[in-house]
Amino acid sequence: MTYTLIHLTDVHVVPEGPLHGSADPVGALRAALAAVLASGVDVSAVVLSGDLASYRLLAEAVGEAARALGAVVVTAMGNHDERAAFRAGLAGLNAAARPRAVEGPWDAVTMAGGLRLVALDTSAPGRHHGELDDDQLAWLADTLATPAPDGSVLVLHHPPIPSVLPLMDGIGLREPERLARVLAGTDVRLVLAGHTHSASAGTLAGIPVWVGPGSAYAADTMPPAGRTRALPLQAFTRVDLGPSGALATLVPLSAAPPVYELDTEVLLSHIG
Repeated sequence: MTYTLIHLTDVHVVPEGPLHGSADPVGALRAALAAVLASGVDVSAVVLSGDLASYRLLAEAVGEAARALGAVVVTAMGNHDERAAFRAGLAGLNAAARPRAVEGPWDAVTMAGGLRLVALDTSAPGRHHGELDDDQLAWLADTLATPAPDGSVLVLHHPPIPSVLPLMDGIGLREPERLARVLAGTDVRLVLAGHTHSASAGTLAGIPVWVGPGSAYAADTMPPAGRTRALPLQAFTRVDLGPSGALATLVPLSAAPPVYELDTEVLLSHIG
């Protein structure tokens, strides 16, 4: 069985006006969803890994697209999200989720066919770093104790791997080794995260980790010395999980016209 997931992170949807003076997160979200719908790809789940902001706008846009795609939605808390508002505002999107508790951290399981998607809340209310408490890790271990038919994907906001961005040194996930011990030997096939606004990959306990690009704007991973800056680049990720493994593909969003656009069948006939 092959599953295609659409991974959006750090969407930072704002109710009106640009973000940081020039970024258009609402436009980026709508462009991403329109691209997915136009592609005709069979999507199993839309995954939102934190820093979502305006839940009403997000729920309307993602909910409509997910219904058209016939896909479930998986959400995870980010450091800019607030738990009570998150639960209330995204209740409709999270209708297929089985949460760990009715309040507190948003830890939940959502099934897409035989694929288990586990959202783990790494947010620390009022802070920007990420953390996991003993109860969360115990719940995760218990959840993963029984393998899912087609394996599991773990979704969280704070990446459990390092970043090249100096800013992330103090606001990343603390004690990722504790999470690694829980994941080792389980059926988790991939970890999806966000937070850094920069696409990167690594491993944790031998499991691939993909950190998605911010859909609102990008962090410059090679700025001038001593500077931190954001760039007007927007993207999301297509994730394909099949018998041969996991493939994460970055999908850039651009307002510029395409360099070229050709009929695929005609093109293949010329290069075959």
